[in-house]
Amino acid sequence: MNFSPDQVTPANWLEPPFSQWSFQHVAELVPTVPIRRGDGPVWQLPRRDRDLSGLEFSYGTGEDRIELTVGQMLARTYANGFLVLHRGEIVTEQYFNGLTAATPHLLMSVSKSIASTVAAALGVDVTARVDDIVPELGQTCFAGASVQDLLDMRAGVQFREGSRDPDTEVGEADRVYQWRPGQPAATDAHDFFASLHGNGPHGGPFRYQSVLTDVLAWVLERAGQASFADLVARELWQPMGAEFDAEVTVDRHGNALADGGICATLRDTGRFGQLALQRGKDVVPAAWFDDVIAGAPDAADAFMAAGGVPWELPGAHYRNCWWVTDPAIPLYYAAGSFGQHVFVHVPAELVVVKLSSWPASASGEMFGLAITAARAIAAALT
Repeated sequence: MNFSPDQVTPANWLEPPFSQWSFQHVAELVPTVPIRRGDGPVWQLPRRDRDLSGLEFSYGTGEDRIELTVGQMLARTYANGFLVLHRGEIVTEQYFNGLTAATPHLLMSVSKSIASTVAAALGVDVTARVDDIVPELGQTCFAGASVQDLLDMRAGVQFREGSRDPDTEVGEADRVYQWRPGQPAATDAHDFFASLHGNGPHGGPFRYQSVLTDVLAWVLERAGQASFADLVARELWQPMGAEFDAEVTVDRHGNALADGGICATLRDTGRFGQLALQRGKDVVPAAWFDDVIAGAPDAADAFMAAGGVPWELPGAHYRNCWWVTDPAIPLYYAAGSFGQHVFVHVPAELVVVKLSSWPASASGEMFGLAITAARAIAAALT
């Protein structure tokens, strides 16, 4: 690192180069609560080490086509951790920039996929109205939305995602959840939800809006009669056989940032991906992941109605907080800002986890390199 950790502050911790350190030390910057692994057995991952750093693949087309290796991809895309599981065995496990096997790394929006999996484990009725589960939502723009609308990012709520304007909804959310300095107008997350406005019918086109997962967390807490952190521990982390405690950031009243605040180790993130590959592994009903891959009948149309994502293939969709890039394979993934990814390649029996500190929150090129490398690894191992 070309800086000292004491230069990292609540005002700059999300910015490069400081994020290289801060994504591994979130609890030193933002209040967190633990997600306990308990004292149960650890899900053992056998090792079959193989050096994949020299594996070559092509990226791009025409004059923009480049040839590079997996190792070069990792360096080029600011990797902090890289894990490849093939048929439940560790093939590659690499750490960079001070990350260790026991260090929790910020997962950003991979947290959403974890939250949705907790919903599945709880057996929440996804057709239920959220204001029937949390009556306080009946006086907000979320009234009438179903749990499935939250899971699929299809609730009619205005939340300007990705804006750096402090006066937007996401700017206020950052202050509420203590990710940015400044006094929020809302007293806590629940007060913030009530301040938002509708901008269309529920069940409409796909619109990626992180706040929907935070509302989902409140629904899960009411349904499961426990805090979000305790629900993740009880319903997922412990029965999955996690090796280490995880943690999640919280607001001033202890409400978890379920949309992006979970921090977990590389191997435990891999276990989560392996659970998805194994269709729930007796922790979550297999039908949940079947539904992820199949999507809603109008899922692809809803996805494209909002512009979709340029790198996705025909039929791609978003379901239950997972991105299904190619349902025919199937290949799907959990994704978070600044390069956090869990790729699940079903026929190759492959899980690829990459934790990163990209210099920007989003990068089509860096994502393209990562998923192309995952496809190349799938081909090489099968």
